[in-house]
Amino acid sequence: MNPMLLTDHLNLLTLLDWAAAALIIMAWFMIGWMIDRPEAKRPSVTMLMSARRREWMKVFVHRDPRIFDSQILASLRQSTSFFASTCLLAIGGVLALVGNTEPLRGLSAEVSDMPVPVLVWQLKLGLVALFLTNGFLKFVWANRVFGYCAVVMAAVPNDPDDPIAHPRAAQAAELNIRAAINFNRGLRSMYFALAALAWLISPYALVGATVTVVWVLWSREFASIPRSILLKETP
Repeated sequence: MNPMLLTDHLNLLTLLDWAAAALIIMAWFMIGWMIDRPEAKRPSVTMLMSARRREWMKVFVHRDPRIFDSQILASLRQSTSFFASTCLLAIGGVLALVGNTEPLRGLSAEVSDMPVPVLVWQLKLGLVALFLTNGFLKFVWANRVFGYCAVVMAAVPNDPDDPIAHPRAAQAAELNIRAAINFNRGLRSMYFALAALAWLISPYALVGATVTVVWVLWSREFASIPRSILLKETP
C-alpha cells in the first residue's frame, strides 16, 4: 500500500480512538498488576488461592492413596486445554475476517454513514487478535506447567517422613501456583478481547467496555462472595 494512502487511512482514527486503545492496554496491565501483586492487607482471590494450593501440597504428602489429587490436576489441565482451543478458534475467526474484506465493508456501511477503509477495521480487529493471542499463549504455558507439577507430585515419596517429601511437595505447590497465575492471565486476556470488540462500534463504546471489564475483574478478585468465603478462618 502507498505510504501516503496508509497515512490518510490512519488519520481517520481520531485522537479519541488512539486514547481509547491506549486506555484498554493500560487497563489490562494495571488490573493484572493489582491482582498479581495486591497489598498484603487486601489480598486478591488469586493470592488467597495460592495459599490454599500450598496447603493442598502439605496435605498431599500424607494422603494415601493419591488418586484424588491426580484427578484434580487432570481437571485443571483439561480446563487449560479447553480455553486454549477456544482462543485458537477465535483467533482463526478474527484472521479470517481480516483476510476477507467484504464482511468488513458491509459492517462499515451499517455502522457508519461515512465509508471507512478496510484497513481501519483490520487495525481494530488486530487489537482483538492481540488479546486472544496472549490468552492462547498463557493457556498453553499453564497447561505445560501443570504437567511439570504432575511430574513433581509423582516424584514425592510415599513415606511422609522421607527427608525429600516435603521439599518436593513445596516445589509442586509453587509450580501449581505459577500455572494457575498464567491460567488467570489467559482468562483476563479473553475478557479484554471481548471489550476490544466494542471498538468496532466507536471509541466511546471501547472506553465503556474497558471500564466494565475492569470493574468485573476487580470485583471478582477483591469484592466477591468467594473471596469472603476464603477469608473466613476455619475453626
